[in-house]
Amino acid sequence: MTLFRSIGLFIVAACFSTGVSAQVGDLLNNFSVGVNAGVNLNSAQFSPTVRQNQLIGTVFGVTARYISEKYFGMTCGVRMEVNFSQHGWKEFVEDFDELQFQRTLNYVDIPFLAHLAFGKKCQFFIDGGPQIGFYLSDKSKISGDWDSVTGVIVEQHALDVKHKFDYGIAGGIGIELKTRKAGNFLIEGRYYYALSDFFGNEKKDYFGRSANTTISIKLTYLFDITK
Repeated sequence: MTLFRSIGLFIVAACFSTGVSAQVGDLLNNFSVGVNAGVNLNSAQFSPTVRQNQLIGTVFGVTARYISEKYFGMTCGVRMEVNFSQHGWKEFVEDFDELQFQRTLNYVDIPFLAHLAFGKKCQFFIDGGPQIGFYLSDKSKISGDWDSVTGVIVEQHALDVKHKFDYGIAGGIGIELKTRKAGNFLIEGRYYYALSDFFGNEKKDYFGRSANTTISIKLTYLFDITK
């Protein structure tokens, strides 16, 4: 709950500062578009628990950002992306190295983020807000004789994705280098915590919780349409 509270307070503060600065801040009209790409370090929250390592996936897409104002040295705006993003998980069993299983879930993710930045040519920024996703497909990879080992949960290997609409909270930090002619270059780390489950979560279902969690490391290039 600490994560939710921190991100929630950040979003409220961002909205409050935006509303106040509309009266006393410097108004801006900076609209930028561009592309982003990076890697996802994925795991899934299961209840009951499934032991995992992080599954590496890809993420890439398009970005739009609008900076509306500057308030006490802090620029305020919003940012939206439409990304192809790979989530999922990778399992391991202690003392049975031959047992390997991973499942990659492909989504279209759309984060809607408040954007706060500090600095001039080199800026430190904080983003946070809701994210939704739409399941596209999945692919599994398995090796070893899992039936020969007792006490290991394997129900998740064959279950179909039931809930194809994904939603949760995203937040991240990064650094942006601004140039006059070449555009803007951003590097960031972002964390996504899903509030939805991808498997069934009713009393009759095996898992009470099955949700995506992702750490993304991304590069973004933006060029200004208006300044």
